[in-house]
Amino acid sequence: MSSDPIRTQPVRRATLATLILLLIQFALGTVANLYVTIPAHHPGAHPSNYFSGSLRSLGWALHHSALSLAAHSGLGLLLVLAAIGLLVQTRRLQRPRLFAAAALGALCVIGAGFNGLSFLDDGKNVNSLIMALLFALAMLCYLSIMYATPAGTSAAAGR
Repeated sequence: MSSDPIRTQPVRRATLATLILLLIQFALGTVANLYVTIPAHHPGAHPSNYFSGSLRSLGWALHHSALSLAAHSGLGLLLVLAAIGLLVQTRRLQRPRLFAAAALGALCVIGAGFNGLSFLDDGKNVNSLIMALLFALAMLCYLSIMYATPAGTSAAAGR
């Protein structure tokens, strides 16, 4: 188990980057929610098969929707990768509490993504609410990682 600032700095940087991406995602989602109307009938809307319909909805959102929704969708994909990357990094530190926080954070990001796809598919407000709540929980998870990892000295930070 390591709390060495040299070993934890990559995790702190990745966590900070993920937190910043989450805040940008929240802002883009707010703009999309307020100013974008998702048509009732688009590729993937009201699918009989959730996964294939959601993939078509995602493709539509990335390529044919308003810029804020397209950016929100693309950043959501990037956030899933960031969350998984952070999970791998915390696992390497062999600190179970950090790993647990990263795992819960990643589950929240992935869950928010699935609810985003459901919102694209059917337009139900409950999916938007769940996305927002999972965002808040993911933020708490990643903030706890920042709190639990040493920041290091100013000399080490300057490298």
